[in-house]
Amino acid sequence: MTEEEFVELRTNGIKVNYYVVCRKKLWLYSHDIRLEAESDRVALGRLLHERTYREQARRELLIDSLIKIDLLEGEGKVLEIKYSRRMKEAARLQVLYYLYYLKRLGVTGLTGELRFPKERRREPVWLTEDAEREVEEALHEIRRIEQLPTPPRVEFMPICRSCAYAELCWG
Repeated sequence: MTEEEFVELRTNGIKVNYYVVCRKKLWLYSHDIRLEAESDRVALGRLLHERTYREQARRELLIDSLIKIDLLEGEGKVLEIKYSRRMKEAARLQVLYYLYYLKRLGVTGLTGELRFPKERRREPVWLTEDAEREVEEALHEIRRIEQLPTPPRVEFMPICRSCAYAELCWG
């Protein structure tokens, strides 16, 4: 990906996460339809962030007003803290995007880690060449979805029941 493409396609981590979770949710969020403030699930996640890893000095690092890294550990680990492993693939791509973004800024040698404090689990994330291609493909697809005139059609999934957008999507 050229530097110009990267600058044009860069986005925030939430959109990368939503790209995996639900393309319709991504479209709605991208068009400033924000319903997360009313969500109990989002409130639980926020509470988890406030109460875990308080001893860490570097928390919620905002870069370029686009990506918000939950936590930096030591000199080279980007952490993403999640309530559960239920949406692990979305969280994994989000961390890969953060690593990719930082690499594009010239910060190399970092690794990522997903942390699920409630489950006492950790999962490493590495930015390989294949992972870089996966991120680039996701960025192109996110842009395509954002440019659609209407939200894409999606199938009902079990996760829809607890989604902040459920009533908007399914009535």
